[in-house]
Amino acid sequence: MSITATGDLIIPLLGTPTVVGLARTLAGARLNKWNCHHISDDALLIVSELVTNAARQTPHQEIRLQVSRDTAGIVIAVWDASPEIPQARPVPEVTLDDLDAPDGSFDDNGGRGLPLVQALSRSCGVTKDPTGGKWIWARLSP
Repeated sequence: MSITATGDLIIPLLGTPTVVGLARTLAGARLNKWNCHHISDDALLIVSELVTNAARQTPHQEIRLQVSRDTAGIVIAVWDASPEIPQARPVPEVTLDDLDAPDGSFDDNGGRGLPLVQALSRSCGVTKDPTGGKWIWARLSP
């Protein structure tokens, strides 16, 4: 883990299912240090979604979490080595019948993470890393 001179958090993590809790804890501590309590819930949900996606794309490989701030706000970014650029799927309207899914399709409820990130952030996107992989990022207002 490194903390830059400006207080930004940059940490390598292992892409496992349990890494999300650690990422949320570390990001939450940094946001608290910056007194960003007013955006903490949204920011931590974004951390959860981006870290989950990275861990699924590159299981048991290195991923990186960066939480930084500047005059324009807070940026949450997650790097993974996959060259695949995620695409937000359209989110269908959910009915009560959808919530009572049969056992065979119980886990077929993904695809809502990127639309959540888009809804909670002021801007978001993907930046290819020149050394490989990509950074998926979201900016929140200060």
